[in-house]
Amino acid sequence: MNEAPLIQGNRVILRQPVDSDIMDYLNVEPNKELVRMYGGDTRNIEPKTLEKAKKFIEAIRANKLEWCVEFEGRCVGQARLTVNEIDNRARYAVGLFDPSVWGKGLGTEITQLVLQYAFDVLHLHRVDLRVLEYNKRAIRCYEKCGFVREGVEREGALIEGKYETDVLMSILDREYNSIKHTFVRMRLHN
Repeated sequence: MNEAPLIQGNRVILRQPVDSDIMDYLNVEPNKELVRMYGGDTRNIEPKTLEKAKKFIEAIRANKLEWCVEFEGRCVGQARLTVNEIDNRARYAVGLFDPSVWGKGLGTEITQLVLQYAFDVLHLHRVDLRVLEYNKRAIRCYEKCGFVREGVEREGALIEGKYETDVLMSILDREYNSIKHTFVRMRLHN
């Protein structure tokens, strides 16, 4: 069950799903570049259906800390923290399914907001992620937010008949604390 708090940034709101998000997702045509960045097969992209849109939003509702990203009054993506309480860490993921908002710095703002929540509210020690090596835009965003490359998982993903490499990245609490003054400030609403 989703327990994600409402987090407001300068341009985006991170919030739990609402019913209108289904249509926001459905109204964006499938995009070849997005499918590729998610590690999907671009050779046979199927059109979205109402049922697939409902499942997409229901998957967000099912996760404890997953947010819909609202920009200019509509849902344009999602962000997720998967927390491991035993090790005081989390895995981070973010995706903007609407290509019309790419290149506007939203990924950076979203990542900064989620990191503030992870470190300042949850008091985690570490947040990590994995990203396909060819997803240069995402890697630049993560580096800008303080993530450090830790290594690679060589040829661990078979995508369209080719083995692709994942980059492993993380940020520790002390690294976050040294740069957090540069972040967009979050406003947390419970």
